[in-house]
Amino acid sequence: MNKAELSDSVAAKVGLNKKQVEDVLDAFEQITYDTLRSGGDVNLTGFGSFTAKRREARMGVNPQNPSEKIQIPAVTIPKFKAGKNFKEDLK
Repeated sequence: MNKAELSDSVAAKVGLNKKQVEDVLDAFEQITYDTLRSGGDVNLTGFGSFTAKRREARMGVNPQNPSEKIQIPAVTIPKFKAGKNFKEDLK
């Protein structure tokens, strides 16, 4: 399901028009990005939580030349952990 299909489904279920639902989804995305950038977490009880995790710098191998070592820089990555209700519903 892509964003347009999600917007259609939510609009039909809630009774809002598609444009309003798209605005809500865009706002949710932006708030989540901003919160994770500032070091916070977004928790949706029962559904799951979005967090930012720091992956430290490390040495790796160049796939084009396996004998060559390369330095992989540290990065911050988004992480999602499914909540209890979400896990139970998928079983």
